[in-house]
This record gives sequence, structure tokens and C-alpha cells, in this order.
Amino acid sequence: MGTRLGELVERFGGQLLGDPNLPVSGIAPLSEAGAAHISFLSNSKLRAQAAQSGAAALILSAADAALLGPEYAGARIVTPNPYAYFARAAQFFAALDEIVPAPGVHASAVIGAGAVVAASAHIGPHVTVGEGAVIGEGAVIDAGCVIGRGAVIGAATHLFANVTFHARCQIGARGIIHSGAVIGTDGFGFANEGGVYIKIPQTGRVMIGDDVDIGANTTIDRGALADTVIEDGVKLDNQIQIGHNCRIGAHTAMAGCVGVAGSAVIGKYCTFGGAAMVLGHLTIVDRVHVSSASMVSRSILEPGQYTGFYPLAKNADWEKSAAIVRNLSGLREKIRALEKTLKTLTQEEPK
Repeated sequence: MGTRLGELVERFGGQLLGDPNLPVSGIAPLSEAGAAHISFLSNSKLRAQAAQSGAAALILSAADAALLGPEYAGARIVTPNPYAYFARAAQFFAALDEIVPAPGVHASAVIGAGAVVAASAHIGPHVTVGEGAVIGEGAVIDAGCVIGRGAVIGAATHLFANVTFHARCQIGARGIIHSGAVIGTDGFGFANEGGVYIKIPQTGRVMIGDDVDIGANTTIDRGALADTVIEDGVKLDNQIQIGHNCRIGAHTAMAGCVGVAGSAVIGKYCTFGGAAMVLGHLTIVDRVHVSSASMVSRSILEPGQYTGFYPLAKNADWEKSAAIVRNLSGLREKIRALEKTLKTLTQEEPK
């Protein structure tokens, strides 16, 4: 299936330079796009490649459109954010070919007493829905998922195969949880007495907002007493660990293998590169961006980009080195002042 180029622009905006009746059937990379495809240019370094593309139309910025050159003969959709436009267009084309699971409960599914499953929801094979759980309108629960007692799955939320969603946890509307994710496991809470660990009951929940994406094999622990909270629009990649009692602010995104220890509070619109680590009980304000493999060992109270790479060493040696590095700026200023003083004294000596 496809659409007209003009229909796409009517739907998503932008300035169309070209034939609105041109048929297009999907989106493809610059190097592979053909006469029925749209492609996009979000990195100006690829402008030369875009000029040689066989795409029927290009999504690009006004600056790139002006500099693209006459060798590209296709249509152009000019927009301030080509990458975001591409994402929306890709969603549109994917929806055209999507096979929507039929509403209903598979014969092999087990629905607990008092559970409420909306008539428009899809419950796949070998799904278990616990007592008193609520499955919202249009939700899709794929094969092998386990929904704990009293859990709430919001409208149009999709749980892919073999997701475990533990008791009393909740997720809002339009969420996506990929295969193997586990929501609501016990937090890592133990008291030590004489070398013996005594388990602390984890009685809180995991409360997830609307439009949240959770990647494959990601784990989010329930709170010890209060709840672990994932706010609206959060995007979590694969194999992420969120500890108990954490709060992740709205529209924060984390790449694969990020680890967040218990009771950390992270603000809105933050980003974390792959394998970044956040220690427990820290506060990170809104709009903080942490580079890949960085270790956040102290609270961050100002927005900005933060990076922390350092060679592995014995802890005592590392602390000494870190103290020296932290004071290098001040030492540099002292050396400059000494150099200036020496230069002045040298100039004042009698010849």
C-alpha cells in the first residue's frame, strides 16, 4: 500500500517542492531508495549522497534544500526537523501494512477471578492474567505474558511475547513493553546483621505513565515501601536496570545497559548513553545528558552534558588521582601567575 506525496504533506505539514500526486509506498535509506520511496537527509555531511539518491522525494531542512544542487531531480519536503518528520512518516507507512491482532481471549489463556479484560483487547496464547487485573481497551498481550494480580494495563498498550508484569503494577495508555522485560520484581533490599542478610519486603509498586517504551529484557524493580515511578514519554532501551524507589522524569531516554541504583531521582528530558551508571539516592535535574559508560557518583544540580571516563585503579589511588584532576584548573592558574611574576622580576633586574 502507499499514498500520494501531497497527502503525506497534508497530514504532517512541511513545504512540498514537487508533484503532490506522486505515488509513494514507503521510506528507504538514501543509498537504497527507488522511484516509489521517500528518503530523508538529517545529516548535512550526507548531502552529496542525497544528491545522487534515486528517491522520489527527500525530507530535508531548508538549508540543505538550498544547497542540494540540481543533480537531484526528485521532489523535496522541506521541514525544520527532518528526522522527526521521517519518524512520523515511517509510523504512517508501517501502520498501512500492520496486521492488527483480532480482539478476544485465546482458548489457552488463563484469566483470574475478577479480572477485567476490555472487549477490544487481544489476549494471546498461554497468557496468564491474575486475579483482579485490568486490561484496557485495545491492549495487545502477546503469547506467554504473565500479568500479576491487580495489575493495570492501559488502553492501546502492547506487551510483546513473554513479558512479566507483576502484581499491582500499572502502565498507562499507548505503552510498549518488549519481550523478556520484567516489571515489578523485588527491589534489592537487605539488612546485614552479623554477616547475615535479612530480606526487606518490597511492598511498593511500579507506576508507569502514558507513551512509555520499555526494551527487551529490561527490569524495573518495585519500591520497598513507596513506588518506583516512570513518568510519561520515557524511553528505555534493552537490558536496562531500574532499581527500587527510583523516579524517572517525563521524556527521559536511556540507551542499552544503563543501570540506575535504588532511590535515584532523575529529571525530565534527560538522556543517558549506553552503559552509563547512576548510583543510588542521587538527584539529577532536568535536561542533563550523560555520555556513554559514564559513572554518575554525585547528584547533578545543573543542566548540561556530563562525561566521566577514568582508568580502573585501586580505590585509594583513584581517589587521589581524582582529587588532583579536580584541582588542575586552580593549579594551572597558580602556575600562570608565577610565570607572570618571574617574567616581571626578570625584566626589572639591572643589566
